[in-house]
Amino acid sequence: MADDLNARDSKLIQYLNEAYGKEKELETALQAHIKMASDRKSYKKRLQDHLKETKAQARGLERRIKKLGGKAEAASLPGPDVVSGAASKATAAATKAAAAAKGPVHALRGTGEAEKLLKNAKTELWNEHEEIGNYLAIEALADALKDKETSKLAREFRRQEERMAAFLTKLIPQLTKAVVTEEVPASERRADGRSAKSRPVKRASGSRSAKPAKSRAKPAKSRAKPAKSRAKPAKSRAKPAKSRAKRPAKSRAATGSS
Repeated sequence: MADDLNARDSKLIQYLNEAYGKEKELETALQAHIKMASDRKSYKKRLQDHLKETKAQARGLERRIKKLGGKAEAASLPGPDVVSGAASKATAAATKAAAAAKGPVHALRGTGEAEKLLKNAKTELWNEHEEIGNYLAIEALADALKDKETSKLAREFRRQEERMAAFLTKLIPQLTKAVVTEEVPASERRADGRSAKSRPVKRASGSRSAKPAKSRAKPAKSRAKPAKSRAKPAKSRAKPAKSRAKRPAKSRAATGSS
């Protein structure tokens, strides 16, 4: 780093270099993961697209660091010295070597092909969230220091990482189900872990369900009785009408005879 840099630009370059180092590390890891994802075309295509984004992000960070007066180095040491002399070169070499070693290690992990892809996706999601954290910090730092150009750059790159993280969040459950299909027999994919043959057959539930149906029929029979009792008052009201009709007829006959 140039000696004439002020504290403001030195801090911006430090944060930008941390993000730059992460992007360069992921270039190597993504290349290894792409080779392993040959059987899943949609996953492989998304990794290839994100590798292009990652390389473009590294170039964008490098340009911004140079414009601020610094030098882009894939370093992860804290403080302003991350972009100076032997410290940055040694750290950059160590970071690159560690990233290159991850490819063969990732190819060996997991008990099957589906599980290898699942572990890769989990690692990628972890990396995406680390990058999101990097760019959130850079954006906030740039806003506090009134550096609109750096803030805009960090916001754009953060959104790219968020889209990749969202893709991986949907992919991981799919890969987990593929592990189950590949490694767990169909007869063992049950809540109690037992096969259908080993489970005792009980049909007591059928008899329990028949009892409520029988009890519900009884109230319907009892409700018919009030309808029968309501017919009786109607019969009793007809009698007074019959008695009134006879009495006047007899009295008129009596007056006529007299």
